[in-house]
Order: sequence, then C-alpha cells, then structure tokens
Amino acid sequence: MARWARPALSAFRPWRPAGWRSLFTEVGDVLGEGRQGPSGRTDMVATSLWGVRTAPCAVGLAVLNSSITGGRRPISFSASASSIFGSGGNSKKEKLFLQDIVELIQARACQRVVVMVGAGISTPSGIPDFRSPGSGLYSNLQQYGLPYPEAIFELAFFSHNPKPFFTLAKELYLRSCRPNVIHYFLRLLHDKGLLQRLYTQNIDGLERAPVILKPIPDIMNLTYKQSALFNHDLAASGSPHPCAYSASGIPASKLVEAHGSFASATCTVCQRPSPGKDIWADVTEDRIPRCPVCTGIVKPDVVFFGEALPQRFLLHVLDFPMADLLLILGTSLEVEPFASLSEAVQSSVPRLLINRDLVGPFAWRPRSRDVVQLGDVVHGVERLAELLGWTQELQDLIQQETEKLDGRDK
Repeated sequence: MARWARPALSAFRPWRPAGWRSLFTEVGDVLGEGRQGPSGRTDMVATSLWGVRTAPCAVGLAVLNSSITGGRRPISFSASASSIFGSGGNSKKEKLFLQDIVELIQARACQRVVVMVGAGISTPSGIPDFRSPGSGLYSNLQQYGLPYPEAIFELAFFSHNPKPFFTLAKELYLRSCRPNVIHYFLRLLHDKGLLQRLYTQNIDGLERAPVILKPIPDIMNLTYKQSALFNHDLAASGSPHPCAYSASGIPASKLVEAHGSFASATCTVCQRPSPGKDIWADVTEDRIPRCPVCTGIVKPDVVFFGEALPQRFLLHVLDFPMADLLLILGTSLEVEPFASLSEAVQSSVPRLLINRDLVGPFAWRPRSRDVVQLGDVVHGVERLAELLGWTQELQDLIQQETEKLDGRDK
C-alpha cells in the first residue's frame, strides 16, 4: 500500500490575483526583497502582499546605530525619543512631543514616513473643503436643488441629474489653484528620501508631479485603470491634469489618490476611458459630456459614494505596517475606509496630527506615541519645518517652483 507523502512546502504558493502583478513590480523598487538600508544590511523584506516581514523599530535602531558607528556625530535623544528604540525610558509610559518627532527625523530614524492628507491642506490654495460651516462645498450646494448635499457625489443621483456635479466641476476647473507651503513641505519630505507614500483624499491634483504621461498601449486586453497602474498613475493619457502645471511635484509612484481625480474620465455606460482634457470643453460650456461611441454620460474618475476605490489604494496593506512615522494633515478622518488607515500603523510607531481639530482615534482612542498640533495647518507645518531646520530649503523650493509656474503661465 502506497504511503502518503507530505508535499514539499515549495509546492504551496500563495495565490495572487494576476491583475496585481504590476502593483508588486512597483512596490518592489521601494519595498522589494534585498533592499539595502543605510547600515548596509537588508532592513526589510516584502515578498508578497501576504508575506511582509516588518520591524520598524528595529530598522530605526539599525539606522541610529549606523549613524553613530559610522563616524557621524552622535545625537542626544530625549527619554521619550530614546524609548522608541529601547535605549531608555518606558515605551508604555513615555509621552512624545513635537520635539521628539523632530529629533527622530533629524537622526534619520524615520525613513518610511507615510502621510495622510485631506481638504485642509488645499483650502489655503483657494479650494473649498467639504464640511466647513458656511464655506465648505456641502454648505454651498443648496443652490443646485439637491435632496441632501451628499447626493451630488452619488451615482444614482448623478445618473438621473448630472447637471449639479458638472456645475461644481466647472467651478473647480476654472479655479486658478497653486500648491501652498504644505504641498511643498511634502515635496521636500520626498526630496530628502523620507516619504514612503502620500495618501490624499483630495481630487484637485495639487500633490502631483507636473508631467505629461505617454499613452499606454492596450496590451493583454487590460482595462484602462489596470493599464494605468503600469504607469503608476490614473491619468494614462497624453495630457496633464487640469491643475498639473500647478502641482507640487511629488512623483506618481509616491502618491495614492484615494478618491480619484479629474485627470481621466470614463463613460458610465460602455466604460470607454478618455483623458480628462477631452471633457473640459463641454464642462466649461455647461454641457454634459457624452461618449462619442454610445452617447452615455462621461464621468471624471472621481470616486463617488459606493464606488470602489482605485487599485493603488491597496498599497496601504504594505505601506502602513512598514511605516516608522505617520503624518496626518488637514483631514476630518470621517470618510471610510480612508479614516481607518490612521490606526493601521504599529502601536509603537509615532503618529503626528497637524490639524484644526482633534479628530478620529486621536480623540477617542489616543496612543502614547501620538503627538497633536492643533490650529492652522499651514502654521503647524511651518513650525515643524522650522524645528527641523528646513525653513530655508522650503523657501528656496517654493521660489524655484513658483518661478517655473510663472514662466508656464506667460
């Protein structure tokens, strides 16, 4: 009688959706196996969506040790900052302050910074937010005769009456929007090699790099959004976003637009994709954009209530467990599933909230590693830049990019 033999472990491989191969190709450059950290050792290994090995605190300690043993000037940490690396203090009792976050960044102990932003970072650029009394978008939508403000972003209402949405879209299209100091601070974070990923709820495109993308061929019968993923962007067209030339310059590979953008559009009937620029003329002339193939309504790829989020949003499964600092700016943390990401980092990872109000888990389930700076978001970011010693670099970057934008506008 033949005996049962245990199959080799190599015979079992985790199932991976074929459509996500491009996603793994992308994150391999950032999180891939064999990545060498500043210490000369492999800091982390990420072989698949289901097989991530992370140890942010250990990584931070390796970076700290390498900076000292490598001949750099040793940095004296506060007890709170030191406790993160197990080099002093009680990690369960020590409370962090803004200065502790600054020390960790200066020591490059935080090199995988994940950032979450909302409408509060775009209001200084002249773009209204959604919920501010008297000035938010929801407060100004009554003129459109909506049954309730949120209806303007619901598919059922849009299919029945798309006019209110496109009236609002026209207002956003025609605004002369430029990045502000917050956007450029995030750009500086990227330029210094500290930004793991930027997750934005905004649809204005101010975080984007001002580049013109090349068209992507229809290979392997991929859908438009799947093809766009190969180019690390939802705007897989030969044209920029409406605000692309007023963007702060963060590359698409570092950006997750959780709620989509106006950079591309899709027919609601036949699903034919098109560049966002193809509907600008109709929108600005108060016409409903129609598909040239089936005459269906063409909708910008802005995520409505009940719609699936972009595929790139699933990068959070890798990014947040690997983060060594979470920075949250200008958001109410009310819209799911984006809001829940604020609790997706490990409990030992510091979370810094710079916001007008105390929101989300910072209000109802704070952690010992939380740092909160309430008030004007611009002032909070400027204060952080000042403590980091980045003020001059930030001013130089703003001047440099402003001159570029002025030149393009001439």
